[in-house]
Amino acid sequence: MLTLHNITHNITHNTMHKILYNFLQQPFTRFFLLFLSVLLGEITTAKAQTIDTTLLRKHIAFLASDSLRGRGTSTPDEKRAAEYLADYFRRLGLQAKGDKGSYFQMFPLIKKNDVLPDSNRMAMNVLGFLDNGKPHTIVIGAHFDHLGLGYDGSSLDTEPKGKIHNGADDNASGVAGMLELARLYATNGVKEPYNVVFMGFSGEELGLLGSKHFGENPTLPLETIHCMVNLDMIGRFNETKKELVVGGTGTNPMFEPLVKNIAARSFANEFALALDSSGVGPSDHTSFYLKKIPVLFFFTGVHTDYHKPSDDIERINIQGEAKVLRYIAQILDSLQASPKLAFQQTRVKQQTGHSYKVSLGVMPAYSYAGKGLKIDAVTAGRPAAKAGIQDGDIIITIGTTEITDIQAYMQVLGKLKAGETVPVRVLRDDKPINLSVTL
Repeated sequence: MLTLHNITHNITHNTMHKILYNFLQQPFTRFFLLFLSVLLGEITTAKAQTIDTTLLRKHIAFLASDSLRGRGTSTPDEKRAAEYLADYFRRLGLQAKGDKGSYFQMFPLIKKNDVLPDSNRMAMNVLGFLDNGKPHTIVIGAHFDHLGLGYDGSSLDTEPKGKIHNGADDNASGVAGMLELARLYATNGVKEPYNVVFMGFSGEELGLLGSKHFGENPTLPLETIHCMVNLDMIGRFNETKKELVVGGTGTNPMFEPLVKNIAARSFANEFALALDSSGVGPSDHTSFYLKKIPVLFFFTGVHTDYHKPSDDIERINIQGEAKVLRYIAQILDSLQASPKLAFQQTRVKQQTGHSYKVSLGVMPAYSYAGKGLKIDAVTAGRPAAKAGIQDGDIIITIGTTEITDIQAYMQVLGKLKAGETVPVRVLRDDKPINLSVTL
């Protein structure tokens, strides 16, 4: 019997090369090698996307602790949260991308809050930049402010005043997720085909103030932003319902098939995706969408502790959040920076918290503190656009009713009917203009 040793000993190098070449040309061999390369690629990706649940819990425990007293916008307690983010970015080696070489982007607070009731106070965003030397940048953001001690009117508790609203889910969970993704990308030893800027926003609960300030005063060129990914309330994943809301899927043509395919391929039966094509919602991604930047928004749903003092860390599903973050990381890894992602306009939902039979098709400027309803965006083809209302207009009357603020606007909207034509008066460049809107 011939042994393998004897056979190989008598074959010349030339013959061996021919045998190896012929072996590699066999269909089964090529399929096997392709499968092996994909498998090794998946293993490498999985290693790069390991989420540290201990760190997640640590971040949420700090941000949602009683010692931070609910992180009311511009309070000393919220400043401690901002410093926590900046310190973590510093330790990861991320570049400061705020004002004057710092991690902080300061902006004036134009609305009152519970501890500092007067205006002319300063709040801050926190920005850390991972420079991979690429032309385009992905923004991963989350808001770190919450309701403080319950005096700002947003609490859903029956007697909120003086109670600490820790906001473990809203939005310590999103901030913790953003910090964990920052750690993942800063330490994975890989240069992605895009840069990443990690942003902690202040003033979200008072009207998207921090993200809107960045949009109007960017510390990196808006035209270089590939897309914006917003993490808001991702800590209460329900293992029974499995619902995961992904918003903004219509803001780029590839988003919807991408999020569906990755969920089916890597998270089969783990998510019941609820997709929302709109780029507008009651969170910070809206500010980027209005600057014509593609956005994705991740959210695990409203619960009975929403905007109440009972939103505490004990109710957070750490493993569920880790799963959501692994999913987000795979989506990010699938995005290519060249060419830059194209922006696609979507429908604009009426974000009033009420259901109406009619809509003007406008996006209110939530941070506007003056009299009237200022418009951030007008949807093409809808009643407002057809009537000639423009971005930046301030609605001061609808019919015979004076519009003093968004609440007055909501009340009037609830009384209108489809097909009705009403006079609308707006201010444009401080000049009154009378228009007629058919609903």
